[in-house]
Amino acid sequence: MTKLKIKAGPYEFDAVLEEEAAPQTCAVFREKLPYSGQLVHVRWSGEGVWIPLGDFDFGVGYENHTSHPAPGHIILYPGGISETEILLAYGGVDFSSKMGQLAGNHFVTITSGQEHLMKLGNLVLWEGAQDILFELAPGA
Repeated sequence: MTKLKIKAGPYEFDAVLEEEAAPQTCAVFREKLPYSGQLVHVRWSGEGVWIPLGDFDFGVGYENHTSHPAPGHIILYPGGISETEILLAYGGVDFSSKMGQLAGNHFVTITSGQEHLMKLGNLVLWEGAQDILFELAPGA
């Protein structure tokens, strides 16, 4: 089980890659570590923040996909009818776009720091984009 450290805004989280459930997505993402971006608040999906990636192609299809990630779940939408994105659920999410319902690959689960998820979401909502950094945890 590959462990990650995630720094998002002023908060830090421990997480794991869901390698058994989403092996291709995890392998591609792991190759890109450390991975940084900016979180903005979702437009359609509810209580989530996302990293918009335009037409970037991770080269993966659907695996372990869901439209309803739980708080602390991170999904990758590989593109198609909407732009590629990484979404972090901090509360209730019904993953959608202006095109309608979407599904993304659940490939990361936050394992500690969940008490900061709502604070992070509200920070992004009310104060704007926040930096995020995904790194391998020490010893991983």
